[in-house]
Amino acid sequence: MQHIHTQEKEQLKKLFNQEGVDHLEERIKILEVFLQTEKHLPASELVDLLRKGGMELDPEFVIDTLKLMCRFGFAQQHSFDNGVYRYEHRHLGQHHDHMVCTKCKKIIEFKNDQIENLQMSVAASHGFHMLQHKMEIYGICSECLKQRQDIRPLMSARQGERLVIKKFTGGAGARMRLMSMGLRVGDEIDVINNLNQGQLVIAMENRRLVLGRGLAQKIMVKALDMGNE
Repeated sequence: MQHIHTQEKEQLKKLFNQEGVDHLEERIKILEVFLQTEKHLPASELVDLLRKGGMELDPEFVIDTLKLMCRFGFAQQHSFDNGVYRYEHRHLGQHHDHMVCTKCKKIIEFKNDQIENLQMSVAASHGFHMLQHKMEIYGICSECLKQRQDIRPLMSARQGERLVIKKFTGGAGARMRLMSMGLRVGDEIDVINNLNQGQLVIAMENRRLVLGRGLAQKIMVKALDMGNE
């Protein structure tokens, strides 16, 4: 890996010199620290790492350098579900996709030749010449699954989860209100949106329902992949 990093540094220095990019020494230092992580790094975290290494750089300068690194093929920019731009080292001639845990935000890289071949086959069946692609799978990682409660309030569910209603809590008034909305114990629902603020949007069969967070707290649910017993 060290050989690759040295090679990357030399190529960046050559290309930046060729293109007349200024502040070359500082930009090379940014590349060095960036390569040491081999992570999906937001610019703010890179700024902190540089500061810990004794380099106080303007965050805008660091972002500009990251954009140049993307432009010349040394990095890739990603924006996963939270909208924060993250950067990772672009290894030439290699490709991988990502699984993103919506709970702990862990990013897992994976490569699957069957998926790659299937995508090319699908593209070819449509007469489409594929140049590039990306796959992002959102869900809950194995570690977070271990911590997930069997039955929990709907309010704690994640966007995209498919659930079954197990029971209603709260007073008779709340239960009557939920039933008047057409919700029943045993109903299967999909979480369309839950950003942990404001309202929660769910789908049941061909209907969409909007619930306040207080009401969603009173609906106890279980993930369908954990069974309905």
